[in-house]
Parts: sequence; C-alpha cells; structure tokens
Amino acid sequence: MADAATVDRLEHLAAQMRYHIVTMMGANKVHHFGGSLSATDLVTALYFYKMRYDPKNPAWPERDRFIMSKGHSVPAQYVALAMKGVLSVEELPTLKQLGARLQGHPAMHLTPGLEGCTGSLGQGLSYANGMALAGLITRRDYHVYCLIGDGELDEGQNWEAAMTSATECLHNVTAIVDRNGLKAMDTTKCGRITPPLAERWAAYGWAVREIDGHDMGQICDALDWATSVYDGPQVIIARTVKGKGISFTENQAAFHNSAVTPEQYATALAEIKAKLARWEGSPA
Repeated sequence: MADAATVDRLEHLAAQMRYHIVTMMGANKVHHFGGSLSATDLVTALYFYKMRYDPKNPAWPERDRFIMSKGHSVPAQYVALAMKGVLSVEELPTLKQLGARLQGHPAMHLTPGLEGCTGSLGQGLSYANGMALAGLITRRDYHVYCLIGDGELDEGQNWEAAMTSATECLHNVTAIVDRNGLKAMDTTKCGRITPPLAERWAAYGWAVREIDGHDMGQICDALDWATSVYDGPQVIIARTVKGKGISFTENQAAFHNSAVTPEQYATALAEIKAKLARWEGSPA
C-alpha cells in the first residue's frame, strides 16, 4: 500500500507529466489531448510506482511490460519514458514530426521503451497475452500491463483475447480500462444499453476491481491488488475524465484529436502551473 508521502510524490509527477504532455503538443497542432490526459495518472503510477523497470536498460529481460493498446494516447507514455531517462525531455517537442522517433502512434522499431506497435484499436491485449505466455514458458516472473480505452472495447478482438487470458490462467496479465466515457466523436454508450462493464469482464473469468482513475491512492492499491491475484488475469476499471487537468478540455469529445489555439494553450499551461505551485522544483 502506498503511503501518504508516496501518493504526494506521484501526484507531483502526474502534474509534471501533464505539463510536458501539453508543451510537447503545443498550439495550432492536432494532437490527442483528451485520452493522453485521462490516462496520465494511470501511466504515472505504473512507471513511477509499480513496474519493475530499469531505464538504463529498457530491453532488460526481467522488466515488467506495458502495452498502450489505445496507441493514440502514447504521448503520455513518451513523457513517462523521458522523465525516467529512457528518452530526453528535449526530444518531446519532435512529436509527430516527419522522420522523428516520437510518432503519433507507438513505433517500437523507432523508439526505445515501447513494447508494441499499437493504435489499430483492439489488438493490445493480444500483444499482452503473447508476452505473458512467453514469460510463463521461459520461467520469467515479469508482469504485463495493458491500457485499453473504453471505446476500444467495441472491438471484438478484445473479448477474444480476454477469453484467452482466462483460459490460459495468465495471472501475469493486468488490463487497465481507461473508462472516460467518450470516444472520438460521441459517448461510449452512443444511445445503446450496454451491460455493466465489471460484470462483463467477470463473466469472461477475470478478477475485477473498479476505482477512481485519478485517485492516486486507489490506483496504487489496485495495482498492488492485481499482482496478488494468482489464479488468473485481473482488470482494473478506472473511471477517468477525458482531458483531465485542463478545464476546457475535460469531458469534451472535441478534444479527442484536435488543436488548441495559442490562447487556449496559454490557459492550459497557466492552469497546470497553478497546480504545480504546491510543490517545489516544478518545471514552471
């Protein structure tokens, strides 16, 4: 269980993460603000609290693995890798530039620290299953984490992969659902009556926990819970806010993939800097 000092440190890191996500994207350029910001707290807890990871050796065979299945939110992962020292912070503004390593979706052949080329939605859990099976076969005790968008769950491959995880008793797989309730242009429900998500995962044989995906204490507790489950896969359904941390992007599908004006950019930085002011040594 994370103590109060650890939670405070992680909250500070998450605020720094949001600062770097916004500055790397900049003004007048189309980027995936919404999903990157909704996932920030989850990615922070994974890289700076839970995962066994050596930034000096990102190919270390014993490392825990992280798959960003909703690959359009990879800016959050780039920032985490930069803050860990795998990439440089100075490289972040090259995001989506022609010939740069930091493409708009993960390109593992270009960028160290990435585990899969994702973004064709619905495939990440299949990646995670393969890595987990390889770990069991080779008797390595690493854990595989897979972050999935809730809109992405419309893809049937997720549920085929979920059946495989349970059938193969992959206790070394944890799925994390970024449950922000919005897709690119609409809500994830889109007027349909959908079965409760927790019950659906449980029906597929998964251990399930639901949390507030912006409460760092709950996130850490859920990640610790997941690695204590040994009879099959685990899923953490994290209720989040799309565009979290910037007032005008929160809960707005319009900022799924869009540009901000110079005025909006200045507002976003001011809001994040105001949050960072409670800690010393902020990048502001």
